[in-house]
Amino acid sequence: MTILEVKSLKKIYTTRFGGNQVQALSNVSFSVEQGEYVAIMGESGSGKTTLLNILAALDQPTSGQVLLDGQSLSGISEKELAAFRRKNLGFVFQEFNLLDTFSIRDNILLPLVLSNTSVSEMEKRLQPVVQQLGIASLLNKYPYEISGGQKQRTAVARAIITNPRLILADEPTGALDSRSTDDLLQVFQNINSMGQTILMVTHSTKAASHANRVLFIKDGEVFHQIYRGGCTNEQMYQKIANTLTILATGGDKK
Repeated sequence: MTILEVKSLKKIYTTRFGGNQVQALSNVSFSVEQGEYVAIMGESGSGKTTLLNILAALDQPTSGQVLLDGQSLSGISEKELAAFRRKNLGFVFQEFNLLDTFSIRDNILLPLVLSNTSVSEMEKRLQPVVQQLGIASLLNKYPYEISGGQKQRTAVARAIITNPRLILADEPTGALDSRSTDDLLQVFQNINSMGQTILMVTHSTKAASHANRVLFIKDGEVFHQIYRGGCTNEQMYQKIANTLTILATGGDKK
């Protein structure tokens, strides 16, 4: 079942005084099936962040469409957008975006609080999530009291507690050390194996090697994509590295 459809996206930014136009996306089309784990890669300036912002309904395309479960994001009113994001999208950011004045428990529960979820339902959802992510003992601590890896696990817990249709992850391993990166990537694989759909933007070949499909963006378009098939993470890593070399040297897509 197709959960996300991206159709001929184009995004043109006009500079402050209208003197120049910058085309961030020129013709991006792809789809994501329910339960997929997709990574998006590309050099800085390739349009990855612009694409993610449009998928998150934080920005509007100049032309083209994004459909989530068949519903066009451009058809959602500004008034309804925040509620739509909370219900359908989970976000994991590079810098965690936790509130230091909130406990770990309150940070995780925040999307449910904003959705007026009952206390009993929040508690019912909280325990399985924190047990799964290994952070049950941290609930009464504050973000400044825990490690970077624990902060990112908290961010993942906050993202999945709403049972979102799609998780959007923006450089989720960018602020983590090697061990915490390995732990987080295992977490992503675990939640994906339980049916959670994940779309991750990353510069990290290692992070992308854990995905089942990798899309490469170049000059605002989908340049190439590779599928895991029967590859191990190590074999996937090599396939990604080879494609990035072609990207960097200006080769043609294969």
